[in-house]
Amino acid sequence: MDILWLDQNDVRSILELSAVMEAVEKAFEQHGKKKVQMPPKSYLYFDKHNGDLRTMPAYLEEQDVAGVKIVNVHPDNRAKGLPSVMALVVLNSTETGQPLAVMDGTHLTDLRTGAAGGVAAKYLARKDSHVVGIVGAGNQAKTQLMALSLVFDIHQVKVYDISTDRAEGFRGDMMQKIGAEIIVASSVEEVCDCDILVTVTPVREPVVRSEWIRPGTHINAIGADAAGKEELDPMLLTRAKVVVDDIVQASHSGEVNVPLSDGVITSGDIWAEIGEVIAGVKVGREGESEITVFDSTGLAIQDIATATIVYTAAKERGLGRSLSMF
Repeated sequence: MDILWLDQNDVRSILELSAVMEAVEKAFEQHGKKKVQMPPKSYLYFDKHNGDLRTMPAYLEEQDVAGVKIVNVHPDNRAKGLPSVMALVVLNSTETGQPLAVMDGTHLTDLRTGAAGGVAAKYLARKDSHVVGIVGAGNQAKTQLMALSLVFDIHQVKVYDISTDRAEGFRGDMMQKIGAEIIVASSVEEVCDCDILVTVTPVREPVVRSEWIRPGTHINAIGADAAGKEELDPMLLTRAKVVVDDIVQASHSGEVNVPLSDGVITSGDIWAEIGEVIAGVKVGREGESEITVFDSTGLAIQDIATATIVYTAAKERGLGRSLSMF
């Protein structure tokens, strides 16, 4: 039995964000139709190293594809010259269970997470959204913006980061890719004056205050992906239509996890899962003045749908290396 090994160069040579967005949207839709198997993420916490390790299995029944992603989150890795997120994805045959491929999941994770934000905004943000605000200027901020640019005509981008150098680096990189004015903001409040707000930070105390968010704003809350993390003032969630990627997973590790634990909101205050909106089970935005929030924790179905694109193309192009299992 041979397994196809695909490194990050292989993955990068195959994946295009537009194709990933299409795959993620279809995966969300299957989730909304209850046609996936996806246990919640399993975590190992390494408190003394300020990091964690997660396993994420999924089976997409309509496509008949399955696998698991293993991924870490170590925010202090930047100081060590390593990515804060590193991942591997294993695809398995649903017929025999045979491992078909093992591939780098780091770049894949960046793209599928950005794609989720773009897809959610497509259904939840105002169609005339032109100004994007971003809190946090790491790698994921770039992918989020690129995905949004495929859906909206972006005129201006405001970015804030606790590191001015990182924010300036973001501005320099994205000016070459986005046909929009990019401003390095001096505060989070300044960034919140926008049509679509993206938060991509690892914080455990809210950085976005409710009073800074004007009616009609859509928010992609990306950073909270583990218990105890939150980026938004809990009172903001009481003003907004809250849509999550997966209710079970978001309840213990998403933006809603702390407000739920503290009793600020209840599960009844969560309007829908994004797959339900895409599948037409629930409506998305219903008015121009509505505040909408997408709570993205990152789903295994996104990884397996995206990894399937990589595996199929790699086989067609003869990419990767064959490894013997026995």
